[in-house]
Amino acid sequence: MRLSLELVTVPVADVDRAKAFYVETLGFGVERDVEDGERRFVRLTPPGSPCDIAIGRGWIDSLPGSMQGIQLVAENVDRVRARLSERGVEVTEVQDFGWGRFIFFSDPDGNGWSVMQPPGSA
Repeated sequence: MRLSLELVTVPVADVDRAKAFYVETLGFGVERDVEDGERRFVRLTPPGSPCDIAIGRGWIDSLPGSMQGIQLVAENVDRVRARLSERGVEVTEVQDFGWGRFIFFSDPDGNGWSVMQPPGSA
């Protein structure tokens, strides 16, 4: 049996604000934005990622900001940190762990993200 993780739902309070953050600040692509009155589904793709995120309203019960530990992987975490800082994101200094180099930040709702550079990449 093969299972493929292709979508992670990120709970947000304001869909438009969150969409602007993910698209304009982080550079995610918009795959879909569908609204049918009380429900809205927005599917976004991180640059180069095979897995998307979904934000929206009316179809999940999770509290905005309750998703923690979402991880992106990058070849050069220093460059990612510089870009996020330039765009006004509060991001930690690079932290070096035995399994990679990391930075941490949150979206406008407090959902916690990390960016990891695997050992040996630069």
